Amino acid sequence: MAHIRVFKHYVHSPFIFLGLIESLAYVGSIYVAIPTRLHMSQISYDYQYLDVLPSAFAYGYTMLICMNALGVYQAKLKEGQVGMLVRTLVAFAIGSLVFPVFYYISSDIFGVIWRSVLLLATIYSFIFVFVVRGLFYWLVDERMYKKNVLVYGAGQRAKRILEELNNPEDWKGFNLAGFIPEEGEKSAVPENMILHNTGDLKDYVVNNDIDEIVIALNDRRNKLPMDKLMACKLDGIQIVQESTFTEREARKISLDTISPSWFIFSEGFGTSTIGQVLKRGFDLLASAALLGVAWPFMLITAIAIKLEEGWSAPVFYSQERVGLNGVPFSVMKFRSMRTDAEKGGEAIWASKNDSRVTRVGAIIRKYRIDELPQLFNVFSGDMAFVGPRPERPVFVKQLSEKIPFYNERHRVKPGITGWAQLCFAYADTEEDTKEKLRYDLYYLKNHSLLLDALILLQTVEVVLFKKGAH
Repeated sequence: MAHIRVFKHYVHSPFIFLGLIESLAYVGSIYVAIPTRLHMSQISYDYQYLDVLPSAFAYGYTMLICMNALGVYQAKLKEGQVGMLVRTLVAFAIGSLVFPVFYYISSDIFGVIWRSVLLLATIYSFIFVFVVRGLFYWLVDERMYKKNVLVYGAGQRAKRILEELNNPEDWKGFNLAGFIPEEGEKSAVPENMILHNTGDLKDYVVNNDIDEIVIALNDRRNKLPMDKLMACKLDGIQIVQESTFTEREARKISLDTISPSWFIFSEGFGTSTIGQVLKRGFDLLASAALLGVAWPFMLITAIAIKLEEGWSAPVFYSQERVGLNGVPFSVMKFRSMRTDAEKGGEAIWASKNDSRVTRVGAIIRKYRIDELPQLFNVFSGDMAFVGPRPERPVFVKQLSEKIPFYNERHRVKPGITGWAQLCFAYADTEEDTKEKLRYDLYYLKNHSLLLDALILLQTVEVVLFKKGAH
């Protein structure tokens, strides 16, 4: 499964193709539904195909956003085909509810028969999507959609590839031809995966249709066959380092292979002034709009907290967190724990099934309602919608002393949601935090307006399917 790097973010190209095909299906379903509806009702109505185009594209765009928001176009859908079915059904349901908004700005055929046309279009597109997607997921497991990858090296760094990509879903993008050990190198990978007596490297690559060579030597000094690798490179074979390969396939950074020089010489780790202005403008306008829409839910939440805890109990919980460039700020949340949650004065990690969480708190945490007051933090500029989650100073001090490069996550504004929140469950231990940092560093390296948009869309999935909400 080839990758395309769009605005610094790796995207699986077959899923782009799938999205385009399904978009055509959504648009086409409108054009099939209209004559079907006219024929069923024996209505004589003269319409022009171009007149319907705006609503057809609006329907297709709406459905595409709903599908993407629910993670249907992910390469790693751990719930399998059942999960894909559930997400698709939910996306169709949401899209069918959202799309009628376009009725009010449309003056074409939907002004007459839009309800029945929409119903028929949904049925047609539903059938077509499942046929196309069934074929896609069948084909995507075939070799024609995968890169053939050869690893040069069989030591500890080569073994790390197997450790990093330890889930079958991680292997959807490539076929691993095997490992070629360097002379005298101690093998650390399974013997049945080692390629012996391969002969000339370029001949082997050509004869076995290898698309990419991954360099995974423990010590590359004077050990790389530069002339052979150059011949492969000039012949169109892609050559990448092990850290780049695992970053692309796992979409996280390996902490064991990076160093200060890696930060200096790697691409990424920056954004344009225009990008920063656009992101801040979006944060400002969107937070103001959401505060205007969300205030009824915030009022209901405040009343629910009062009813459970008593009218003297505080509704909001303000806590110091570490923000951009390590500058502390006060983050606001709805209080979801008892007022004596830290009565000893010592900061305590939140954990799964935490006994300090109230009944109302469990509900608002489950659906991220407790995060709504952070819209004020976004509006004021202390936070952004997308970025690493801010931590308390006491935890930052502890973690930065134990985890290398932990403080680098403060190079961007903290966010309400982030790449780590989409890819990893709730972190309540030091090891979990270390793993989560790998996703934060991936965001730091590759962040862009496109990646922010994808994160915001797929945050809907986190809320609906309760990922990470402990």
